[in-house]
Amino acid sequence: MSKEFVTWDEIERLVMEALLPQLDGPYDAILGITRGGMVPACLVSERLDIRHVLTAAVKFYTDVEETLPEPIFLQFPGDTLIAGKRVLIVDDVWDTGHTAYTVRERVRRAGGKPTVAVIHYKPLRSEYPDDQPDYFAQETDAWIVYPWDPDKERLLGAEA
Repeated sequence: MSKEFVTWDEIERLVMEALLPQLDGPYDAILGITRGGMVPACLVSERLDIRHVLTAAVKFYTDVEETLPEPIFLQFPGDTLIAGKRVLIVDDVWDTGHTAYTVRERVRRAGGKPTVAVIHYKPLRSEYPDDQPDYFAQETDAWIVYPWDPDKERLLGAEA
């Protein structure tokens, strides 16, 4: 699988110019999926002036292309914080779709009205052929290396 190294400037452009114009708010809250979704969630919350920013700490990937059988919720807002609210779920990527799908379903079970927005959508890797994020900035098949990735330097070296 090819790797695509994304810069901070590209992230800002993808969020501000490609993702934000699609969003059909208003939203009552933003739910950023840790860790990769935190940067785009903050950019969106600032631009839309949404101060009710929540986090869903979800562990699913253990390494590149290594996953757990089911996502583990390390942290999730209580039902009273999302019940009856339009919740914009933000993540960096919809790869297999497991993480965003699981978070969306948990918001639904809590009585919230979820919408999923991601920077990158990988339809060929998605395990939900009849589902996808509500909004995405870019479609790709590459392994995305984000500027906040702690292994970025090691991965850059491997590409040389």
